[in-house]
Amino acid sequence: MKCGIAGSFDYTFNGPGTSLFAIPQVRISAILVVNYKLTLQYDGTDFHGWQIQGGLRTVQGELTRALSLIAGEAVTVHGSGRTDAGVHAEGQVASVMLERQITANKLRAAINGNVDKDVRVMKVQVVDDTFHARYSARGKTYRYRVVSGPTISPFLRRYAYHDARQLDLGRMERAAVLFLGLHDWTAFSAAQSDVEDRIRTISKLSISHTEDAAAGGQLIEIVASADGFLRYMVRSIVGTLLAVGRGELTNDEVKDAIDGGVRPKQAVTSPACGLTLMRVLYE
Repeated sequence: MKCGIAGSFDYTFNGPGTSLFAIPQVRISAILVVNYKLTLQYDGTDFHGWQIQGGLRTVQGELTRALSLIAGEAVTVHGSGRTDAGVHAEGQVASVMLERQITANKLRAAINGNVDKDVRVMKVQVVDDTFHARYSARGKTYRYRVVSGPTISPFLRRYAYHDARQLDLGRMERAAVLFLGLHDWTAFSAAQSDVEDRIRTISKLSISHTEDAAAGGQLIEIVASADGFLRYMVRSIVGTLLAVGRGELTNDEVKDAIDGGVRPKQAVTSPACGLTLMRVLYE
């Protein structure tokens, strides 16, 4: 929390022989600035991503509008990072400083009462002034869902990518090992980016599957954890693994792409609908 000083000065004239500019009477009031950490979830289908973009509907825009209304003044909302249009979140984190004191539960209720139902603040915490949703983050975990089968349930179509082609999960699992560790991810990120470098460390890349009774196929989950991710990085890796699973790429070609910085044309970026930000790691 931070305290600022707001003061008003009263000048008084006390009669003959006194100065017009007598010692001012000062009324001082402290302005309490509170730093709040917000953990939120959203269905990204109808959002144009996280970041405010003109007149487009974004998650940051929704939160900024609601919090500015609550605070009675313009506020700045910081997110742990950007999610693209159509990408979902179960554990996105934001931070905001407000010049008013409100309990965590009341703030959560106030925000949720002023945003649409496809975004919800699940938890509010009062944190130290040094906490910043983006700069304090130490890692993230994403999940990508793929339905492999002849069709996809309408209850999954907003949250999973449908691939009707046969996938060899064993091949995909063996290829996933190649992505672990520290690498330059130039081949697996957006060409245009404002980041200083493209070196990141992936600590986990796992593939699991269950039978999807509703669709009559398999629901495949690819979970990736790293100290940071570049734009399109997870979706590019998933697209590569799917190409391996379909027999369109070999492990040697994947390794060459990682080492050489050029992604094969078969490794297309997978659609946004299957991607969900699961959690953000802080110390």
